[in-house]
Amino acid sequence: MLKEVFIDHYIYLALTLFCIGILGVLIRRNAIVLFMSIELMLNSVNLLLVAFSSRMGDAAGQIFVFFIMTVAAAEVAVGLAIIVMLYRNTRSIDIGDANKLKW
Repeated sequence: MLKEVFIDHYIYLALTLFCIGILGVLIRRNAIVLFMSIELMLNSVNLLLVAFSSRMGDAAGQIFVFFIMTVAAAEVAVGLAIIVMLYRNTRSIDIGDANKLKW
């Protein structure tokens, strides 16, 4: 027998994921972990959009999630290119070493 999952559970899960993402951005200095934390925050927003869209019976939120995922995929492609360039020039992926790339 399936139990109904209330919207509160989705909100608490999305809030937890968003807070973990914020902590990852603020605490870690590794570029890969930084991008993973940003993706985690985007996915928590996507979770809320899908949950509220499903709750309201409107597909607009779910369609908007596809646009967010497209932008996130482009962000990952550009971000990984920046990380590769940072590693080639400094032999480190620490965000603090990005200052060495200035002319």
